[in-house]
Amino acid sequence: MNVLRIGTRLTIIASLLIGLHVGPCLSQEAHSPSTTPTPPTIRIAVEGAYPPFNFIDANNELQGFEVELLKRLCEVMQAQCELVQHEWDGIIKGLVRKEYDAVMSSVEITERRQKRIAFSDPYYRIPAVFIGSKETAPGDVTPAAMAGKKIGTIERTDHEDYLKRFYTNSEIVLYAKAEEANLDLLVGRLDAVFADELLLSKFLETREGGCCHILGDAPAEPAYRRESYGIGLRKEDEALRERFNRAIAQVKADGSYDRIRAKYFSFDTK
Repeated sequence: MNVLRIGTRLTIIASLLIGLHVGPCLSQEAHSPSTTPTPPTIRIAVEGAYPPFNFIDANNELQGFEVELLKRLCEVMQAQCELVQHEWDGIIKGLVRKEYDAVMSSVEITERRQKRIAFSDPYYRIPAVFIGSKETAPGDVTPAAMAGKKIGTIERTDHEDYLKRFYTNSEIVLYAKAEEANLDLLVGRLDAVFADELLLSKFLETREGGCCHILGDAPAEPAYRRESYGIGLRKEDEALRERFNRAIAQVKADGSYDRIRAKYFSFDTK
């Protein structure tokens, strides 16, 4: 009788020991970490000093058109993104040095920059327009229609080159600043001012700008090459460039681009 009880107790103890040995192994297997690697974070540099495209708010956080659009692009790519604030000077150098993976900070796509870095498809463009007195009805702003007119523009810009190349029968007046050209338009010394719509729309929204309105966009012929801005990337990062291009195309197609743009600009930037 005592032997039986002792044997039974030994059997129970052995079972418990086996359970204690096996249990942790089963637990480890059930809670083993996933073998799927976590996608790397995409680090994107933004200046934070160029409103309304990008700026720092009162909470010391990056805001603006580019910041909102960038967050939407990351959603579409299902990517983990980290915004890196970097002053404008050296922002491309930091990209080349692999301090971050991309730059989205109003970097214009130019031939000189394309020799150094790659660009995504443009995510915004700034159209050029003619503005004039409200006494002049909007309409034809072709070189023929503007013959004999005095047109002001900012010196050493694409707008100057365009006017001098095609508007040869107009008098082109050059200014160091847009404000100076707008003032001469206001007092009647000019018939029109030609510059990018972003710059001129700010003037039209002021009290002084109530004198004037948009006469017309740069004509289709001769075509004006609009300023285009893209995401800067290293040339070897072709796969990342394609990811951004697909995302840019999607947000333009699904309407989210226009919803974001409308918060900051009254005109189309696509």
